[in-house]
Amino acid sequence: MKDWEVLKSSAGQLKKGVKKWSNADRIVAPSVLAADFSRIAEECSRAITAGADWLHLDVMDGHFVENISFGPAMVEAIHATNDIFLDVHLMIEKPDHYIPRFLEAGADLISVHAEPEACHEVARTLEIISDGGCKTGIALNPATPLEAVEPYLDQVDLLLVMTVVPGFGGQAFMPEVLPKVEKAVQIREKHSLSFHIEVDGGIDPQTAPAATAAGANVLVAGSSTFKAPDIGNAIRAIREA
Repeated sequence: MKDWEVLKSSAGQLKKGVKKWSNADRIVAPSVLAADFSRIAEECSRAITAGADWLHLDVMDGHFVENISFGPAMVEAIHATNDIFLDVHLMIEKPDHYIPRFLEAGADLISVHAEPEACHEVARTLEIISDGGCKTGIALNPATPLEAVEPYLDQVDLLLVMTVVPGFGGQAFMPEVLPKVEKAVQIREKHSLSFHIEVDGGIDPQTAPAATAAGANVLVAGSSTFKAPDIGNAIRAIREA
């Protein structure tokens, strides 16, 4: 099974094979938040057929951010009906309390926030995710300095830099956060780390070049993919931008 790995869920069951992605890969992850929830399995299949590498799932609790999206049941529904890497972003308070549910639901990577408002012990939460056989991510909001996540970068598989204020889709890209991406690349190289750098918010064929030039390799795109006239062309344009 060259270039593929088998992950185990917290229940010990074998999960579907997922490709071993490196930070040299350009990865496009359509955000399910922009999909039609009334036909979610079909929407995810449409994105996969169109060339999506990952699917990005934004979980919001109405406390950490001022919006409510969905929970483990949505992750489980997508996992049960589609075979793709599920990148789950927890924008919630006390994520450590809910990690087991998302592991069991089929998440392949879980990102949690470093801000104090998330109300958890970050290092311990990352350990719980990793011990559950899942990839780990650390996220920071536009106003949060990179220094807030530096202590955890040797613990994670992915750094998520928000390029909009989280909570709602369709916002304009914030180029002023890109110096954090550039600095993260420097830290990664200095310490011989291998984490991906993901950007989320306002990504489309026009903004993707600035993000990738700064060093991001995972591009989360919601409205610009699911709501595009041709999702395949949209994904391809973002990947090739």
